Amino acid sequence: MDVFVARQPIFNRSRELFGYELLFRSDDLINEFDGTAAESATTQVIANSLLSIGLENIIGGNKAFINFNDRLLRAGLHSMLPRDQVVLELLETVEPDEDLAVLCRALRNEGYTIALDDFTGDPRFEPLTQIAQMIKVDIQATSEPEQERILRTYRPRGLSIVAERVETIEDFERAHRAGYDHFQGFFFARPALMKGRQIPAAKFNCLRLLREMQSPELDFGHLQAIISQDLSFSYKLLRYVNSALFSPRTQIESIGQSLMMLGEEGVRHWVALAALPELAKDKPGELVTHSLVRAGFCERLAHLAGIQPENQGFLMGLFSLLDALIDVPLDEALRQVGVGPTISSALLGGAPEQDLLWDVFRLACCYETCDWNTVAAEASKLKIDSSGLARAYSDSTFWAQRALHATTRAGNSRRESRHPIDGSLRIRWQDEEGRERMCNAQLENVSRSGLRLHVPDRIPVRALVSCNDPRVGISGSGSVRYCNASRGKYVIGLEFTNGTGWPKHAPLN
Repeated sequence: MDVFVARQPIFNRSRELFGYELLFRSDDLINEFDGTAAESATTQVIANSLLSIGLENIIGGNKAFINFNDRLLRAGLHSMLPRDQVVLELLETVEPDEDLAVLCRALRNEGYTIALDDFTGDPRFEPLTQIAQMIKVDIQATSEPEQERILRTYRPRGLSIVAERVETIEDFERAHRAGYDHFQGFFFARPALMKGRQIPAAKFNCLRLLREMQSPELDFGHLQAIISQDLSFSYKLLRYVNSALFSPRTQIESIGQSLMMLGEEGVRHWVALAALPELAKDKPGELVTHSLVRAGFCERLAHLAGIQPENQGFLMGLFSLLDALIDVPLDEALRQVGVGPTISSALLGGAPEQDLLWDVFRLACCYETCDWNTVAAEASKLKIDSSGLARAYSDSTFWAQRALHATTRAGNSRRESRHPIDGSLRIRWQDEEGRERMCNAQLENVSRSGLRLHVPDRIPVRALVSCNDPRVGISGSGSVRYCNASRGKYVIGLEFTNGTGWPKHAPLN
């Protein structure tokens, strides 16, 4: 059974990312969950998150809010999860009896964070409010007087109050004034009140680059001229190509050489990574991540749907949030950036029937908002199977986090101290045809963010490799930086965006 896993961001009062609620659905469930189906899906999402996708690839080192009912807690399913990274979110359907209170107190004493979902102030839940650290309130379904009562009663007790379903900037500002501590929803991806009809001049170079990347064939000479005129872009490009993502044999020192090394697809991705943070300087950082995840997701969906050229999907996803980035109406923003009619019509709702690009965009947006019935219908229309769909989303979140890490970190992880380590490690990856492969790898050395391994088979560069071995304290997923033949085997270097887990979990042998 395949499980779809999406994530919805949760922010603090400064609009900084605090964590993600993981929202999931089994592909064989058509209607609303009953209790048994919900438990099955929770079990599957935990198994998928930890064993297949990798929890760190979904949440990127942030908190993960995961729904639990009382039966799942009593079954001990939470014990599979890292207590410092998860929030156990008790559904409003739990029976708040004394046994549950005792169990929750024990969990809190073990170091787990507990939240009460869809809290309404029901007196039956009062004992649990003495144990939980967080309360979540649906601001669309709860009246303002009732919200005021909840805030007035529970904030002084030290509970953090989360406003759920914060869908617009106005929702956020109203909840912020009311005194909520955290805010969940996609309000950050909506444009604010329009500040003007023109894009600010300070962002002009970013838009020039975005305009260039739309050409079917990139003009590297023109791109080199634009980048060379901007010290910030020049620095970002050189730092990117010399990062551990690519592991060049020698230091690359010219703009032209950098562009040639990346190639057309790589340059399009780098432009997005370089331009979006500049455009979003006054926005929550999650908007940049969300834009990149959507761009990567649409690109992968376009590939699965057989749309050519595939980069149309990437550009469509990227430009779909341009209005939120620069606070200009989307139709006007697309016009000023010079976005072509095919992508513009898909984004503005003017695409003809049977337009596959529009179907891809609709599928991506419905997946993000967990409209699973529409997801199933759109995926069927595009002939995308459920396993391919789930993998496309998880790969996109990992790619965005990995790429942003490469462009923003202060130093190169290859300069970290490497420590020799003996033993073997079971690893898993997908080959170039999408088939899952597994093998035993011989360990050579380890650092906080990387591994060097000897493997019997060639593994593609940039492939995602997963491993989990508590014996040696290494777990998570890393990207292949290089794969070199050596004495009948292959030596690979892995970079772990969120760390190898060493030496936190276990000392080296």
